[in-house]
Amino acid sequence: MPLTATRITADTATVTVASQTGEVTDWSRRYFGPWWNATTAKAPAGDRIAKDSGGLVLADVDTDRMEDIHTLVRDYGFAETTYANARTLVSRQDGITYAVQPDERLAYSADRRHLVIVGDCSEPVAVAAARLARELVRAQLLADGWTVLHASAAVKDGRTVLTLGDKGAGKTTTALLLARQGWGLLANDRVFARTEADGSVKVLPWPSAAAIGLGLLDATGLYDQVRERVLAGEQLHPTQHPSVTEALRDGRRAPMWKPSGKELKPQFFPDQLSTWLGLTLATEATAAGLLFPTVTATASPVFLDDGRALAESDVFTRTTEDRYPDIFGLTPAATPATAKLVDQLGRLPCRSLLLSHDIDANTALLAKAADDITAG
Repeated sequence: MPLTATRITADTATVTVASQTGEVTDWSRRYFGPWWNATTAKAPAGDRIAKDSGGLVLADVDTDRMEDIHTLVRDYGFAETTYANARTLVSRQDGITYAVQPDERLAYSADRRHLVIVGDCSEPVAVAAARLARELVRAQLLADGWTVLHASAAVKDGRTVLTLGDKGAGKTTTALLLARQGWGLLANDRVFARTEADGSVKVLPWPSAAAIGLGLLDATGLYDQVRERVLAGEQLHPTQHPSVTEALRDGRRAPMWKPSGKELKPQFFPDQLSTWLGLTLATEATAAGLLFPTVTATASPVFLDDGRALAESDVFTRTTEDRYPDIFGLTPAATPATAKLVDQLGRLPCRSLLLSHDIDANTALLAKAADDITAG
C-alpha cells in the first residue's frame, strides 16, 4: 500500500508522519493542525526516508514487526520505566533504541530523528505516532533555544498572558474563561517560550488534549453542546475514561473522581476546542505578563499580594519532565539555559489571584487582570 504523510511545522522545527494506514496521518493532521502547521504532504521515499532534514515518524499496523521488536527487547535485556503513563521496556543496541509497551501492544525503534512505531490496532498506533511527532518537534525546538513552561496561555492582539501553577491551580480554567471572552487560546497546560534578540519573549503552543471537568463545562454553558455531540456518535479523545462518556450520555453534570482523588474529565482533541466549544485558537504570541491563580471553592475571587514569582517548578527540564521521559534519546545534550528566560519573564507584570467556583466572578476578575496586563 502507498504511504500517506502529514508534515508538521512549528517555528523552524519540522516533522513528517508517514504511514500506509490513512487513519494515522489523518490523526496527526487533526491533532496538530489547529496549533502547528500540519498539512498533507508527499510521502518520503527511498533515501529521503533516512535523510529527511527534519524528524520522521514511520507508523503502521504491523503485528509481525511488533513481535520482532518484542523479541529483540527480551533478547537484549531491558530497563523498565513509565512513558505516557504506560509500562515501557527499553533496550539499546548498536546506537538504536528499542522499546515495547506490552499492555498497549505497541513497539518502537528509534535512530536519532528516525522513529518507527508498530502495533496491531490503528488507533493506538495513531496516538503514539502523534505523541512521538510532538517529541521530535520538542527536541528540535529545545536545540533552537526554546524552553517548555508549565503554563496555559490566552492571547489578545498578539500579546499573551501566561498562567502558571501546579496541577489544579486553575491554568485551564483561566485560559478557558478568557477564551470565552474572545481571547485566543494558545495552550491549556504547556507552552514553548524563548527570549528573542530584542528582549521580548516569544511563545508557541504545545498541542495536547484538553481536560475540562464536567462541572466547569456546565458552569460555562458548554455542557449541553458537548453532550449533543456525544449522543450523535462523535467521540472525544481516547484517553478519556469510559465512565466520563457514560456520564455525558446520561446527562450527569457533577464532577467525577477516582479513588485516588484525581478528577475524571472529558478530554478534547485540539480541533474540538474550536469545532465543539467555539473557541478561537492562536498559533504564537509575545508574552505580556503572568498570572498565578489558586482555587478555593467557597472563596470570593480577589487579587492577592503574595509575592508569587516564576519558580523552578514552572519550567520543565530533563530532570523534571514527568509524563514523557527522554527514553529515545531525542533531547539535545545541551539544553538551553533558562536563567535568562526566567529573568525576562520576571520583569513582566504579574498578578496573583484567588479564584472560586463562581464562574461569573472569576471571569470578571480574570478579564480585569489580563486586560490590565496587556494594556500595559
